[in-house]
Amino acid sequence: MDQKYIELYDDYTHGTMGRRAFIDRLIKLAGGSAVAMALLPSLENNYALAGNPNSATRDVLTEYVEFEGASGKVRGFLARPKVGPEFYLPSVVVIHENRGLNPHIEDVARRAAAAGFVALAPDALSPLGGTPKDVDEARNAMRKLDSEKTLGDFLAAVAYLANKEVTYDDVGCVGFCWGGRMANQIAVHSEYMKAAVAFYGSQPTAEEAAKIKGAVMLHYAGLDERINKGIDAYKAALKTAGVEHEVYIYDGVNHAFHNDTNAARYNKEAAELAWERTIGFWKKHLMAKKKPDKPPDAKIVKITKAKT
Repeated sequence: MDQKYIELYDDYTHGTMGRRAFIDRLIKLAGGSAVAMALLPSLENNYALAGNPNSATRDVLTEYVEFEGASGKVRGFLARPKVGPEFYLPSVVVIHENRGLNPHIEDVARRAAAAGFVALAPDALSPLGGTPKDVDEARNAMRKLDSEKTLGDFLAAVAYLANKEVTYDDVGCVGFCWGGRMANQIAVHSEYMKAAVAFYGSQPTAEEAAKIKGAVMLHYAGLDERINKGIDAYKAALKTAGVEHEVYIYDGVNHAFHNDTNAARYNKEAAELAWERTIGFWKKHLMAKKKPDKPPDAKIVKITKAKT
């Protein structure tokens, strides 16, 4: 697909442009409504593609759960390997894009569980009643969130996992787009965050980066000029602060290249390589501790079930 259409869609998803204005501009850019409407399905996410667990994720346990956050009860999607409490599993927080908790992010949580992690994907829109099905409503709702309380909600998710879910005190995370920024902020503010992974997320300031105590892995799309402007400054700040970090730039791919529900931007080769690196990074930093000989008395999962 021509890059000009992808850039227009990126402006739409990350700016204040309404859907009507986006469609009008797409029609003008494409030279007619018929061509524009033919392009639209490839530009937009198709969450039906994430609806059916594949062979790698079919055998994980999943449920919707609630935990106490800075803004009150926060609902999330929990996925974990189908093992008993005698197994000591590290945990990760999976952070959605700027459209709220959706089937794609739930599928990412299942993938993390299939790789051996307890994965919790909170819904940032819980204070507003949860993520609506309409993606534009979700995007507009995200702008209404209190940024400080929202960060507090995700820090609460990390602290909960560190204190309740696993025998290790260390937790990892991964975030995409809006969630990539949140992953960076969690690395800055959470004492438990030992392995933060940010996919094409905006970067913290140098002063914030100096507070990071864990390690970070950063994935960027080569064509993502908007986000990539901050890479060099962030790398310099991490180096100055002595923070262990890995930075990867995937040439020729677009923002959201990991999202396999978006035909126009998804890049299979880059997505699979980035995910392989992510799992390896977590295993290095979250599975390095020696497991105790005696299993815990309590089960791993202790989160109150939410109403579905």
